[in-house]
Amino acid sequence: MEPLEPLECCAPLAREPIDPAQAAGVARVFKALGDPVRLRILSIVASHASGEACVCDLTAAFDLSQPTISHHLKVLKDVGLLTSERRASWMYYRVVPERLAELSGLLAVPAAMTER
Repeated sequence: MEPLEPLECCAPLAREPIDPAQAAGVARVFKALGDPVRLRILSIVASHASGEACVCDLTAAFDLSQPTISHHLKVLKDVGLLTSERRASWMYYRVVPERLAELSGLLAVPAAMTER
């Protein structure tokens, strides 16, 4: 997904239609988040006390195989919502706050719209 230009007056969706390329990129991110397992993974990583979670913590939270968890993590990394770092034999995952801020900004409702 290409970074969205910050708009001072209002959210991009409320200001003007996004172009087809942006729509395709944003749709990929929301498609990734549309899976309940991936949404939970993102939530677990984001809410982890240290700001990152070991793959071992994630695997223990689900009744799924390790390869399935790895697939979901790859999807979240591919759309830019997570980053990872290998430490010894474990992978650690962190949320990309800039990407969440982009999505939040895209969906923010300007005050003028809530006053209608």
